[in-house]
Amino acid sequence: MNTQTEQATQQRYREVRKVTVIGSALDFMLGTAKVITGWLINSQALIADGIHSFSDLLTDFMVLYAARHAQREADETHPYGHGRIETLATVSLGLVLIVIAGGIAHSAIQRLYAADVMIDFGGFAIAITLLSIITKEWIYRYTIAVARRLRSDMLMANAWHSRSDAFSSIVVLIGIAGVMLGYPYLDAVAAVAVAAMIAKIGFDLAHASTNELIDTALDTDKVNAIRDHILSVHGVRSIHTLRTRKSASNAFVDVHIQVNPRLSVSEGHQIGDAVRKCLLQQVDEVTDVTIHVDPENDESDSPCHDLPSRDQIIAGLKQCWPHLPESAIEAVTLHYLSGGIDVELNLPIGILQTIPEAQDLVKKLQQATASLPFIRQVQIRFIA
Repeated sequence: MNTQTEQATQQRYREVRKVTVIGSALDFMLGTAKVITGWLINSQALIADGIHSFSDLLTDFMVLYAARHAQREADETHPYGHGRIETLATVSLGLVLIVIAGGIAHSAIQRLYAADVMIDFGGFAIAITLLSIITKEWIYRYTIAVARRLRSDMLMANAWHSRSDAFSSIVVLIGIAGVMLGYPYLDAVAAVAVAAMIAKIGFDLAHASTNELIDTALDTDKVNAIRDHILSVHGVRSIHTLRTRKSASNAFVDVHIQVNPRLSVSEGHQIGDAVRKCLLQQVDEVTDVTIHVDPENDESDSPCHDLPSRDQIIAGLKQCWPHLPESAIEAVTLHYLSGGIDVELNLPIGILQTIPEAQDLVKKLQQATASLPFIRQVQIRFIA
């Protein structure tokens, strides 16, 4: 990893750590206040909301751990880096949230049958709930801004988890209002609603991250944008076998590009480099591009896969052209195209003076090569 990349990685980690530590401190204070208040006034919904805040604290610690280890550079056993640590952490987070939601819902349902439990709501409970809504919305907006700037799906998920806590506090506020109006069962109903929201967030996080673990492609709009960028590069005739996948905030692309089949290897490589540079510059998520340069479309199957190798062809050409210098035959250019082979032979013009029947050389070479069925045509150029 070069110095500039390492500095950018360290800066990214510091920003993730800063926003997460701030969120953790607020989550801890809110969770403590809501659980204590809920316990004092016998509010299952407020206690559930407090647990939701503590679940945000859990995600904050997971984010810090994953961000710390995911920044490690690639090595021999992890050639694509350690970004999937973030993905695995997000899956784990989703599963934990689903379990928490189940526990909250179970307790709330039991509460429905405990009619003798007295509930005493007051202005303090409402104030705590309103403070929670305002604070969690602020955490959401702060975290989502950093997540978008850093292109961090893990931070994005954590931000939405914070907003879900704000939503759950709104549900709790509705439950408190219901109890104050003489409908105490609404407190337990609100707790179940909070549990359902937590479970939904957990499922969405686990599902999205599991798709990433099994190398699901980027969304259709992003793939189409990548395809358009590739086709905009001069020299690319068409593309096929475009594949994409994600690893945390990074996206990997591999693609086959078709170029003019008569180009030199170096020019085809240069076009491939231009495609790679274009994607790295134009698509923020893309951090690695693998390009296969093709002379023709071989998406389904290469029409030339059964043709003989160069060594076999050169051996056959030597038999057909015994009068030509071996150096000229060894330097022959072969084009594997459309199920056949085109041969290009560059000869010094002085050779016409040394080969018997030189005036018919081109014709005789082409006739001799006819014994090789895989040769489609022979092009001979005389150079000074």
